[in-house]
Amino acid sequence: MSNYSLAAAVLAGIALLLWLVLYRKIPAFLALLLSSIAVGLLAGQDAKAITGAIQEGMGGTLGFVATVVGLGAIFGALLEHSGGAKSIAAFLVGKLGVERAPTAMMLAGFVIAIPVFFDVAFIILTPVLYALQRQTGQSLLRFALPLLAGLAVSHAFIPPTPGPVAVAETLGVELGWVMLAGLLTGLPAAMVSGLWYGTRISRQIFIPAPLEGEEEEETSALPSATLILGLIGLPILLIVANTLIKSGMMPFRLNEGALNFIELISHPFTALIIANLLAWYLLGVRRGFSKEALLDMANRSMAPAGTIILLTGAGGVFKQMLVATGAGRALAESLAELGFSTLLFAFLAAALIRMMQGSATVAMITAAGLVAPLIDPSLQNGLDKACLVTAIASGASILSHVNDSGFWLVSKYLYLSERQAFQSWSVLTTILALCGFVMSALLSWAF
Repeated sequence: MSNYSLAAAVLAGIALLLWLVLYRKIPAFLALLLSSIAVGLLAGQDAKAITGAIQEGMGGTLGFVATVVGLGAIFGALLEHSGGAKSIAAFLVGKLGVERAPTAMMLAGFVIAIPVFFDVAFIILTPVLYALQRQTGQSLLRFALPLLAGLAVSHAFIPPTPGPVAVAETLGVELGWVMLAGLLTGLPAAMVSGLWYGTRISRQIFIPAPLEGEEEEETSALPSATLILGLIGLPILLIVANTLIKSGMMPFRLNEGALNFIELISHPFTALIIANLLAWYLLGVRRGFSKEALLDMANRSMAPAGTIILLTGAGGVFKQMLVATGAGRALAESLAELGFSTLLFAFLAAALIRMMQGSATVAMITAAGLVAPLIDPSLQNGLDKACLVTAIASGASILSHVNDSGFWLVSKYLYLSERQAFQSWSVLTTILALCGFVMSALLSWAF
């Protein structure tokens, strides 16, 4: 088949995916599988090749992603139920002062969303937002938008959250590089969207806290913020250290035995297992949780993780179908003729899918499948490849509106009208996405 015919098969598959999700309300997991089969059929593949690509794409993706997402879900549940999120928020506000509370909330969101899902982290921190509004008399948006910017950036840019983990695995990028790129691109995006824009829009829209709301827990009953930061930081430091050592950037040499030990404990699997065991004891057993309560906590954390794992596997199938049929290569050549860079295509693909169907995770996984076949096999620069992950994360964060559950979550808990939610949250996510892409492009160009 010609390149144009294969590229048309990809576009038809994307159109089918969007039609199934938007109009037929088919679950994204099933819709991705059906779209993958459609691409295979349109590209002229036989039944054996199509089913083989499904099995290879699902198995190859989930071998890594399922383990990381599962361990991350348990770790996040332990932090959530122990009060760790509120502990970090209270610590940062106490250190920076009420006058710098917006910065404190942005940093709290950035840290907390690494192990805890976006919506859960936002809900458990709303009492902190209400208390700050009552204390200062300023608009609730003054504190909520920086928090939301921090949460949104970590949710899309920083592993081990499911989105960037899935994209990194699909594109073949080490998590350490993704963490570094996510930090360098995401934090400036959160500062511009959450602090700069959040300050300005909060002067125009005054939102008071509800008259009656959940009160904050006494900080004395919460775990130490230092402990929480240490538990979150430990696996991140281990993973990044392993990446730096393997890249040859460390100023010293280690013998083979030491390298083998470091490689073992700093692999994402082992690093998260260590963090889970420490959290299980320090946040669970030592704080008086029963064995039954801890087990129930872990089991319940698997429900949302299971959905994400299956969705990620289906995204892997879509990517594998593009590789097996040659449609991905044909798309790459067609884009090259049009003058599109891979980085720009990664951003635009994720942005279009996000705006049309709402889910950032679906947008990231689908865009990763489209981008993976476009990567030059000779590209060895880990940071350059990680910038593709952050470009996809940026696109998938853009313009949260009425088809995104996050839009309604934010408007409900902040008592915003739809117009106010568009003016604040929707604009914030668009600024965040554009800043994230610009930073990704600059980082890729610089290194």
